[in-house]
Order: sequence, then structure tokens, then C-alpha cells
Amino acid sequence: MAAWLYVAFGSALGGVARYAVASVFPLLPGRWPLATMLVNLAGSLLIGILSVALGVRGGGPDTVRLFWLTGVLGGFTTYSAFALETTLMVGSGANLRAFGYVLVTVLGCLAAAMAGRAIGALLAGET
Repeated sequence: MAAWLYVAFGSALGGVARYAVASVFPLLPGRWPLATMLVNLAGSLLIGILSVALGVRGGGPDTVRLFWLTGVLGGFTTYSAFALETTLMVGSGANLRAFGYVLVTVLGCLAAAMAGRAIGALLAGET
């Protein structure tokens, strides 16, 4: 049960941090989504640093990793987890698997978001 609380508390902090960044760099029509880009870049950098410092594959208490990696950075951006997983695959020599993961994730998420918008519009009665 304690693990869930570490993740929940960390996620809350990460979500608040993401909201703070979005408040400083609001999304304006026709503009680059700067807040999202900054959050994803910062989260990816931080998960790289922390994964080494906290020992993703052993070492360091699980609660600390759960709080920071899954909780805080997960609440801040899930892109950081995607970046770390891809980096770990490349680091282990699984380049083709990493490329496939990137391709399926990016294109799949774009397709899912488009499908979700279409379904949402359909359910809302929009055409």
C-alpha cells in the first residue's frame, strides 16, 4: 500500500509542476506548444539523470524510484518514461526493437488521438 502512496503523492507534485509550466507558457492559437515541449524535454533529461542516480535496475530503495520516476516524472510527463525505455533498449543493443517501439508509439498515439477526437465529436453530435 505504501508504494501506491509514494506514486500518488509524486504524481500530484508532478502534475502541479506541469500546470505551473503551462501557466508560464500558455498555449496560444497558432503558436508552438512550448510548455509541452519544455516539460517533455525536462522530464526526459531528469529521468535520465535520476535513473542513473537511483539505479533503475537495482540499487536504491524502490520507494524513492517510485516517488521520483513513476510519481513525480510520471505526473509531469509520461514522455520521460517513453524516452528512458527507448534509451534502455538502445543501450542493451536492441536497436531494431527500440526503433519499432518509437515508430509504433508515436504513430499509434497520433492515430489514437485523432480517432479519439473523431469519436468525441461523434458522441457530441458534431460532424
